[in-house]
Amino acid sequence: MKRCFIFAAGSFYGLRERPARGDFVIAADGGYRLCLKEGIEPDLILGDFDSMEAPEGLSNLRRLPVEKDDTDTLAALKVGLEEACDTFYIYGGTGGKRLDHTVANLQCLLFLRRREARGYLYDDGFVWTVLENEALTIQRTVEWGRFSAFCLGDRAEGVDEEGFQYPLHNAVLTPDFPLGVSNHILEPEARISVRKGALAVGWELSPLEAASRT
Repeated sequence: MKRCFIFAAGSFYGLRERPARGDFVIAADGGYRLCLKEGIEPDLILGDFDSMEAPEGLSNLRRLPVEKDDTDTLAALKVGLEEACDTFYIYGGTGGKRLDHTVANLQCLLFLRRREARGYLYDDGFVWTVLENEALTIQRTVEWGRFSAFCLGDRAEGVDEEGFQYPLHNAVLTPDFPLGVSNHILEPEARISVRKGALAVGWELSPLEAASRT
């Protein structure tokens, strides 16, 4: 497993895990400010620099055109894949003033999954990932921890949710009815699976103060 940490220009809710030796770190545009704040040296700084001035005199800077199909975050993910990374931690990819970028980054999680990688998108006390035609086991980190699942695509069939307040068995989730929103994790381990289709799933994390003591 090779890990890639991506720092984007959205809201930052605290660092859950610091990059270690061997991890690949990318600052996407204004995410460079997060790296400076956290004392993290990125391997690459890239973007069209519409959210900050491009730093000068750095050899690890890659400027992207303003008019492009990829967001800065998606461009960073593609670089991480080129570096043979298969696990991605995305900070600063939600919140801010751009709901459209939050939605885009949720879609980027599916982009990763379809390339045999997994991404984790960190929100305010929450983390998101995507599963497709597979199962995922989640560790409960908060008593009565919140959990939500949303269909990515036309429909998701054969959805099972075990260890939750509201379990599902062979359910169908569609994008026009948010059946999977606002559940709660009851068991130490919960399991979500989908036999056909893709789901964006998110669950509550322990407070950062508690996480730092574990």
